Amino acid sequence: SEHLQQARISSGSQEKVSFPDSGPEMAESQVAVAPLVTSKLSVKAPEFYPSGYNQNFADSSFEDGYDGYLTLAEYVQDFLNHLAEQPGCFETEIEQFAETVNGWVTADETLQELVELVYQQATSVPNFSYIGARLCNYLSHHLTINPQSGSFRQLLLQRCQTEYENRDEAAKGDETARKQFHAFVLFLAELYLNLEIKGTKGQVTRAEILQEGLRELLNVLFSNPVDNNLMCAVKLLKLTGSVLEDAWKEKGKNDMEEIIQRIENVVLDANCSRDVKHMLLKVVELRSSNWGRVHETSPHTKATPENDPNYFMNEPTFYTSDGVPFTAADPDYQEKYQELLEREDLFPDYEENGMALSGPGDQYFNDLDNKMDPEIEEAYEKFCLESEHKRKQ
Repeated sequence: SEHLQQARISSGSQEKVSFPDSGPEMAESQVAVAPLVTSKLSVKAPEFYPSGYNQNFADSSFEDGYDGYLTLAEYVQDFLNHLAEQPGCFETEIEQFAETVNGWVTADETLQELVELVYQQATSVPNFSYIGARLCNYLSHHLTINPQSGSFRQLLLQRCQTEYENRDEAAKGDETARKQFHAFVLFLAELYLNLEIKGTKGQVTRAEILQEGLRELLNVLFSNPVDNNLMCAVKLLKLTGSVLEDAWKEKGKNDMEEIIQRIENVVLDANCSRDVKHMLLKVVELRSSNWGRVHETSPHTKATPENDPNYFMNEPTFYTSDGVPFTAADPDYQEKYQELLEREDLFPDYEENGMALSGPGDQYFNDLDNKMDPEIEEAYEKFCLESEHKRKQ
């Protein structure tokens, strides 16, 4: 005990622990037991997962194939949900998925079931139509089964044909029916862009039957000009307009001109909302600019407004004092722009976009109309005189 006290005194202020009178044995037991009594940690505690985290996709892969799955539907649906959550895994996992499906799909019934599962996912899950179309294209080329009832691609097109035949009723139906119909239309558009058909000579083409189907679907949508039908038509044209027009031109058809004329008639006559009419006019404008595709001029020719129709596409828009918009394409651009510069000189405290440099509630702007006290007024007059004198110099 005396030895311990001497050690504590010699250590000075660095030692702040005092031991009880019962001796070092009691102190040693207290030091060892105290952390165990107060700790609530356990090595057997369950793992923590954030809310909304799906443990089934923690490994982000399906390398084990269909081990542990009882049915084809269960395995395929899990993989489709996995792609919906992580579309970036498509390239790295689609090959393994196709190999697994080839080992499972060995009869007409299972192939039909696979087609239905993919179709339902592509037309019911938001934003899955693109990945779904790519998946259909891959499976159409890599599934080994080819029964008498038809290949994967043929069965898929037959499934789309069933929905296509109900187009008139769906476009006139209630909101739920139209929403399902619009999902089908956009999936068909993605199929047209992504489904590759290889010819006997190795050439790759698109499914021509889908091209004709999209033309008829546009007619149905414009024939029932309610807002959501027209918005679906806008999305369809933005997605496939350039490809459709190129295909029709190769055949000598003028179908896109007819569609643009229908859009203009809808804008003039239909009782759709103002926003939808604006969206339709934007499609007409997009088509007039060759669907946004910029054609390069000759390398020996400098681009000018005369030889490049898209010369002014990226020019900013300005506004006159009367609020009239103008761009560099206007003949009197220089005159209007000079007027704009002179007008801005009158408001040096404002930025080009009209936002005040001073924030809202700035004391200077709040007190402009208030009478200044004599001291401030005198200082302000002196400042104005000095500024005028400097300007004249």
